[in-house]
Amino acid sequence: MTTATMTTHGRTMDTVAVRGRRSLEELVEGVFEALFADETETAETGAARSIHEARRLRQAGDIEGDLALLAEVDTASAETNQARWAFTEWKQLVKRRFGDREALVYSQGTGRAAALVPHRDGMLEVAAVLGMRWRPGKVVSGRSLRGLRPLAGGA
Repeated sequence: MTTATMTTHGRTMDTVAVRGRRSLEELVEGVFEALFADETETAETGAARSIHEARRLRQAGDIEGDLALLAEVDTASAETNQARWAFTEWKQLVKRRFGDREALVYSQGTGRAAALVPHRDGMLEVAAVLGMRWRPGKVVSGRSLRGLRPLAGGA
């Protein structure tokens, strides 16, 4: 009897080959199972892993890296509680990053938000995002955005 270990997508599997031979179909089926078994779990837990990593970066003092990481979180496919958790973490980071500056929060729903800071001529500049296509540096008109709230006012 022989034992082989295979690691795929962070998952380790021990394969035991018994004296009898396995068919090619069984071998291929085992490979596909190892490759694709965790796909749905990865999509669901991807947000949670990113949030944990973001918390680690926050504790290390890397607020900019943390905001960049949270900007990439796919809150659309995350569970509602994970999207809320991501928003809570994101908002705390935005408060730490911008402090008492007059930052505003624009939210498009659960797990989707942007922190906006005043720009010239009454425009607003995107400073940080969560679950949105906007990127920091984009300039938008405050008149076209409904639901703007002050960051300090409990958005």
